[in-house]
Amino acid sequence: MGDSGGEEEDNGSRALAYGVHVLTALGAALGFLALQAVFAGNLTVAFVWLGVALVVDAVDGPLARRFAVKSRAKRYDGALLDLVVDFVTYVFVPAAMLLRPEVMAAPYGVIAGLAVTLASALYFADTGMKTDDWWFRGFPAVWNIVVFYVVAFAPPSWLALALILVATALMFLPVVFVHPVRVRRWRWLTLAMLALWAIAAAATLWRGMVPDAWSKAGLALAACYFVGLGLARAGMPAR
Repeated sequence: MGDSGGEEEDNGSRALAYGVHVLTALGAALGFLALQAVFAGNLTVAFVWLGVALVVDAVDGPLARRFAVKSRAKRYDGALLDLVVDFVTYVFVPAAMLLRPEVMAAPYGVIAGLAVTLASALYFADTGMKTDDWWFRGFPAVWNIVVFYVVAFAPPSWLALALILVATALMFLPVVFVHPVRVRRWRWLTLAMLALWAIAAAATLWRGMVPDAWSKAGLALAACYFVGLGLARAGMPAR
């Protein structure tokens, strides 16, 4: 009787572990829905789907560790699956948004999209992507966030292209960017700024990607914090 109960518990644990893999893979389906919205010209809906994918990406890692996915669901490589999904939602769909004429005029959007996809493919294959204390080496290819700012603030196409090319170059330079969940240093302040960003982003989505002054201020403050935090980290010893 005891062995039967233990076997049922093991089967349940394995089912939960594989369920985490399914949750991670759900991000790819959400990316597909976002791409459909891009084709339809509804960028607000596209960003909503990408936002849901962002939440999934935030919770699947802790769940994977909680349910010991590496040992209980060995058939699938969770890290590889996460990279595949992230490339869809962080890179490919945002790059497709740059082709929309209301986002960037031709040929700026094509040039930006080519730079984003080419550089990000190399970045995702970088074996030294993270430091020992979980900071990202170089700009972490969060193009869904960059394109969100481009759509929300609507800069001229030449300026948007310049900013994207600078961010592309930063992917390969000796700078660091915080992982807002896994980096312990300044974690509570980082999470507070992340919450501020989420509120401002949600308000921007609610207004159809036309943010008011308060939302713009929140988005700008959060961007300054996350960029500045990487600069503050430079030269400091790892903990």
